[in-house]
Amino acid sequence: MKYDIIVIGDELLIGQVVDTNSGEIARMLTLQGWQLGETRVVGDDASLAEVDAVLMTGGLGPTKDDITKGVLLDYFGGELVYDEAVAANVERVFKARGLELNDLTRAQAWVPSSCRVINNLVGTAPLMWFERDGKVLVSMPGVPHETITMMREAVVPQLVARFNNGEHISHHTMVVAGIIESKLAELLADFEAAMPEWVKLAYLPSPGYIRLRLSASHVDQRLLDETMRSLVLRLHELLGDKIIADEDLSIAAIVGKALAARGMTVATAESCTGGNIAHYITLTPGSSDYYRGGVVAYSNDVKRNVLHVSAADLEAHGAVSEPVVRQMASGVALLTASDCGIATSGIAGPGGAVPGKPVGTVWIAVAVGEHVQAQIHHFAGNRERVIERATTTALLMLLRLLTERD
Repeated sequence: MKYDIIVIGDELLIGQVVDTNSGEIARMLTLQGWQLGETRVVGDDASLAEVDAVLMTGGLGPTKDDITKGVLLDYFGGELVYDEAVAANVERVFKARGLELNDLTRAQAWVPSSCRVINNLVGTAPLMWFERDGKVLVSMPGVPHETITMMREAVVPQLVARFNNGEHISHHTMVVAGIIESKLAELLADFEAAMPEWVKLAYLPSPGYIRLRLSASHVDQRLLDETMRSLVLRLHELLGDKIIADEDLSIAAIVGKALAARGMTVATAESCTGGNIAHYITLTPGSSDYYRGGVVAYSNDVKRNVLHVSAADLEAHGAVSEPVVRQMASGVALLTASDCGIATSGIAGPGGAVPGKPVGTVWIAVAVGEHVQAQIHHFAGNRERVIERATTTALLMLLRLLTERD
């Protein structure tokens, strides 16, 4: 099946709000083996000419600038009718939130007679399912939480039922580190050439690691399962310990699993990353089992007084140096009674460079017990990218040190 995504909103067109809905929708439907034709950010139009389905988000609010219902009426025909079920759902949502219902929000209950309504479980704007000439258009609210929840709970199951072609779908994702994408592609060239034509291998690179995703669809479930098992086994033979996870996990989640499996804990001491490592670790459910806490030691005073970094080393070598970052990693582990410590100190930019330490210079240290490793890195890109690369690199350093000690 082929589909398009249309995202509606002037705030998206001018860059005031970043579109996250289209990426989440595409990820969900890729798992069904469906092909995305294109994603468009528009004001008020849609086309069903070349695809089986169009998924629209946005433009369903109660204010005058939300005109999607009128446009869909022009395209699909019908008239606005008052839907008692939608009205009851709007009242339920407002009551649960302790808010007073107003006339503008009550107007959400007026929907085109040409659609089938899907009540919004987590918001007031109803979803609207239209069909014409064997094709489907689903109009959804623009609030990301509402869109993604309703995609998962209602829209994807109904699309699968509507467009089921009898094929079974299988995906397998693994995370690879310690090799660049071009070298990985060279290594797997013969593997890819030998794959059945109904299997695809995708390279999904991120700073410091690559996700490999095998995707296949076939009417024969047994053949599909056997083929995927064989291909996954072959990838393990080819890549060995470069595979750091055999499922689609974030680097922080992979590190968390490694710590939990060893019954170990970690703490973070961050300067240039400003708490980003702690943020990534705590995004993983259950991280309280192994994450003890952290210190954002941005100033030298905090490095000295909280982490007990030597004042002499700060004076002699500067904050962005190997002696300082080693002491930060050990200091935060001691401070929090953790088994492991991670520390960063660097120059994220755009200013702050000094002779011998250009923007992008980052010292990273990891401590596991008495064993401390430190490395200097020179990351390219803007401030955000330097922080992102330093975060991922620090987590991978800890993962490697844990593995080496086994």
